[in-house]
Parts: sequence; structure tokens; C-alpha cells
Amino acid sequence: MTSAIPHNRRLLPVLGVVLTLVLSGCTESSQDGTLVFEAEPSVTAPVLPGPSGAEAPTPEGVAAALEPLLSDEGLRGTLGVAVHDAATGELLFGQNNTTTLTPGSTNKVAVAAAVLATRGPDYRIPTRVVAGSQPGQVVIIGAGDPTLSIDGEGYYPGAASLADLAEQVKKALGDQPVTSVVLDGGAFTGPGLAPGVDMADIAAGWGANTTALMTDGGRIDPSGSGTGGQRHDTATPRYKDPGHAAAEKFAELLGAPTFIETGIADPGATELGVVHSPPMRRLVEETVLSSDNVVSDMLIRQVALARGLPGSFEDGTVAVAAVFNDLGIPGEQIAMVDGSGLSYDNRISAGVLSSLFAKAAGPDHPELRPLFAALPVAGYTGTLDSRYGHEQTAAGAGVVRAKTGTLSKVTALAGSVMSADGRELTFALLLNDRGNAFEAAHGLDRLAAALATCGCR
Repeated sequence: MTSAIPHNRRLLPVLGVVLTLVLSGCTESSQDGTLVFEAEPSVTAPVLPGPSGAEAPTPEGVAAALEPLLSDEGLRGTLGVAVHDAATGELLFGQNNTTTLTPGSTNKVAVAAAVLATRGPDYRIPTRVVAGSQPGQVVIIGAGDPTLSIDGEGYYPGAASLADLAEQVKKALGDQPVTSVVLDGGAFTGPGLAPGVDMADIAAGWGANTTALMTDGGRIDPSGSGTGGQRHDTATPRYKDPGHAAAEKFAELLGAPTFIETGIADPGATELGVVHSPPMRRLVEETVLSSDNVVSDMLIRQVALARGLPGSFEDGTVAVAAVFNDLGIPGEQIAMVDGSGLSYDNRISAGVLSSLFAKAAGPDHPELRPLFAALPVAGYTGTLDSRYGHEQTAAGAGVVRAKTGTLSKVTALAGSVMSADGRELTFALLLNDRGNAFEAAHGLDRLAAALATCGCR
């Protein structure tokens, strides 16, 4: 049986959008002085802990709300649960909360936080072209922008384009025709796929070989709508070598031979053109809201590069753990092998994920606040758009904001929820070795909805 979502619950996402616009404001065009609202503004002010004077939840209150639901048939398996008070960071409830479990796509939240902490919300990834060693030779240097489009009409809104880059190169070279294109993909090292990834998922198009240069997340067909609403990352054919395919497209735009050489650019070579990705906060929104596997696998390598390490999966996972230690969150409870969460070898604890959101809600790390703007809203957006319509979970619609995670025998949910008293709670629910996926997701949704209905005192 399903029930309609109460009208007052449906108002909450709209109010959230209005608040976000007020908090993040708009930008002034440097060209004509007009005010332009961002298409998808990000939260830049502290996350409010709730109405002034709201009583703090207690561990006993949270336990009373959750414990009757933990025997749900859908939750059989190994369940890790952590709930924190966003205002104080206090752990209110824990069950296997320090046990490292396979997180599925909730892994993306940890990667998103690490890249925001290292690169910063406004960092843009460059794609550069420099002069080669021979007359008419150019070198295109990939630095890990997964959103780069061919002609500005690609999969990701606001992405830079190879066409723009080609026009810059042509202008810089003047009458000199381009005789050859060299691909420098040396920013990334190591294997393009992480251990523990089911190759059937790659063959189906859920992920791609990670290369420093690619267009449209490696998609062969970039058609699709922009970030937000009901769009999810889906299985779609990807290039086996996205870097080579992108370099070939670039050569075509230059009118050059499409035989692509590989090499490393001379650090002192003359720059002929450069384009930049959308800001990091937008890439975080993309990977978290739509659960984009390729973007997240690129971002974990950005964390490594920002920490002065080689851009490999292995170095990225080391870097993420170090960033969490710097934030005061136990990095030893993180054992990643990729950014997307596609690998079954990833491990993280529920306590780490919940405390991460509590940290992001506090006053000391404003660089982490775009995490909240990126989270799907229960019943409305991203990977939660079709959930929380059941009568047992409807109370969470509009007030639960969380990242989902799903693999075979893995179901997860991590994010924040506003309690009935207006107190912001953060939570993480990781279920491994579970049975029916739909029953498991419903069981986790019931737990989050219970937090929405309780004062937890």
C-alpha cells in the first residue's frame, strides 16, 4: 500500500531550493554587470542545526526509534548503523559502527569530501594544448576532466569543449597547419580499472577505463539530459580507450591526421590553448546526485594529485585516508580501492560516513558544505526520486537527504535527516550479505524515516 506524501512535506524541497539561492546568492557577470543565478547553486553557508532552543536528541531516544525496526526481514545480514547529532557531532546510536563494510556507491561521499577538502569547491580541472617538438605538432594534455565535451553539446551541462580548444589552437598557430597530435595522459598512472570490479559491470557500461583525457565520461553516445531532477547515471556503451578516442576527435576538429602518438609534453612548451571543467562543487554534485561512477573514479585521482602523489587509484585511496585523518575522522576505518564504489574490495565504516556529514555541517570546514547540496532528496531527486512513497517511509520524503549504494548483496544509505523537532541528524546505514535488494532498501528507508518522525529525546 502506498500513500500520498503530505503537502507540507512536499514544500520542504522547494523551501530548500529557495534557502540555497539565498545562501549561495548569484554571480555578477564580468561582461555586462548583470546578475546571473547559477543553474544549480551550492550551499556555501553553514548547515543550520535546527530552530533555536530545540532540545538535543538523546542516545536513548534514538535507540527507541530505531531498535524496533532492526529486526526487519529486509535487514538480515551484517548491518552497520551510526547516527550523529549534526549540531554537536555526538554519536547518538551505533551498531557495528566501527566495522568496515562494503559501501557500494556511498563510497562516493567519502571521495567527494576528500576532493573538496584538497582541491577546494571552486577548483577547475584544465585541459591544455602545447606546442610539440616538430613544426605543426601539438600535444593535448589531459588532467582528469571527465566532463569534457566534443562540441559543447555533450552529456554534462556547463562542460568545456574540444571544439573551443581547437579554435584556440588554430588561432595561436595562425597559418601553420597542424601536422600531428600527441596525447599526454601522464597525469594518471597505474591501471585504469580498480581491483574487485565486476567486469560484467564494465562491459555493460556502468564504468569505464580511467584515462586522464576523455569526453562525456567515456560515453560513445553523449546524448542525455543535464544534472538534476530524475537523471541517474545509467549503463551505456563506453570507449575501451577514452583518451585515444578523445584525441582522435580533437585531431578531426583541427583537420589533422587522426593517427595519435603518445608522449609527455615538454614542461617549457608554449601553451596554445586551455579549457577548464566546471568547478569542483559541480563535479561533486554530479557524482553524488546522479551516482556517476566515472566522475568519481576521476575525482579520487584528483585527491592524490592534490596531495602531491601520482594519479593512480592506489595513491588516491591512500590520499583519501590521509585527508580523513586530517579532518579528525579515523582514516584507518577506510580501505578504498576506487572512487565509484563499484569494487567489492572497498571498505568503510558507518561511523566514518555519519561523522563526515556531522563535520560538514559544522562551522570549521565550509569547504565540505557542497556535500549537502549534492545529496538526493527523498522522493524527489537523483537516486532517491522513486523512494519514500510507501506509507511506512513517507515521513522521510523531503526531509531525508542521502546517497544510496547498491551492489549484489550490498545496500547502503548515508546522509542527513531533519527530525520532528527540527534537529539535523546525520546517519549511515551499511548492509552487507543481505537478501532481497528491494526489501533491504525499504528496510533502510524505514530507519531513516523513523529518525524524521522522532524527537529522539
